[in-house]
Amino acid sequence: MDAVTDLHHHGDAELAPGLVDLAVNVRADAPPPWLRAVLHASLDAAASYPDPVPARTAVAAAHGRPVDEVLLTAGAAEAFVLLARAVRPRLAAVVHPSFTEPEAALRVAGHPVTRVVLRADDGWRLDPAAVPGDADLVVLGNPTNPTSVLHPAAAVAALARPGRVLVVDEAFADTVPGESGSLAARRDLPGLLVVRSLTKTWGLAGLRVGYALGPPPLIARLAAQQPHWPVSTPALAALVACSAPEARAEAEAAARDLDRWRAALIGSLPPSVVVEGSPRSSFVLLRVLDGARVRDVLRHRGWAVRRGDTFPGLTRDHLRVAVRSPEVSSAFAADLAAILSPAPSPEEVP
Repeated sequence: MDAVTDLHHHGDAELAPGLVDLAVNVRADAPPPWLRAVLHASLDAAASYPDPVPARTAVAAAHGRPVDEVLLTAGAAEAFVLLARAVRPRLAAVVHPSFTEPEAALRVAGHPVTRVVLRADDGWRLDPAAVPGDADLVVLGNPTNPTSVLHPAAAVAALARPGRVLVVDEAFADTVPGESGSLAARRDLPGLLVVRSLTKTWGLAGLRVGYALGPPPLIARLAAQQPHWPVSTPALAALVACSAPEARAEAEAAARDLDRWRAALIGSLPPSVVVEGSPRSSFVLLRVLDGARVRDVLRHRGWAVRRGDTFPGLTRDHLRVAVRSPEVSSAFAADLAAILSPAPSPEEVP
């Protein structure tokens, strides 16, 4: 691991009172009213130990899988820690730029890790041939944080093979209409572990609720690393509610709105800003000249954006920006344009 990359830096570190949050990729400031009602009602059962069976059953039904292929976790990030504890890879390959917690967990556990860094001139798209053939553990995101690139399902599936664990972080899969590219329903690929989260679409970052889908032996190995009752009663209630057909239909509608909002954001940006790749998720990766200074001035003007240089493969000129309503995006783009506009020469000043 290089000395300058902080794998534990995340968007919440960019926030401060009074700043408009474009740094954290959570869709809403709070869960929708119907979900808040579910969470409040779940507190009535807080005196009892959590019962994971209804939630596990609901998640399994939502993805058309047997219950023993579902592991409930305290946020998607926990799944990566469990994985690092449960497996003993000869060589782990992590595809970057991507969410950094999987690599951090693997390194803390003492596993050898190689980075497969995608290229800007390839649109940050996955090349399966770039992944070492002898890697018996491969981790990547789809859609990928922070590039917002959605890799074709066939390209990701091509990485699966006997004797290899293939971990696909699909924390943002439900931000894409139709969950295009998702492998969550694939039961035929050897060693495939799909990690999902409720955080992004439902505004539940503080609740810590996620799950993993995979072959029963691997799920059992990960579960053996968990303490008793790892997922709280409110989180379990959220899993049941958000797995219902009505909630999944609402998430689909939100993903379609997000497509329009992302297009509005991109269309409002000044011409000098480079939009990296082909964004498909709830954020875009931008490249601007003198990015560190631009980020500081944006903070002064009231905007929090995510620095890019803590992602392997990116630089200080990269900024990740969450997609918000067109009104918010327009105001952000106007401030960004003002920051990037060259100062007038003295002779141009009246």
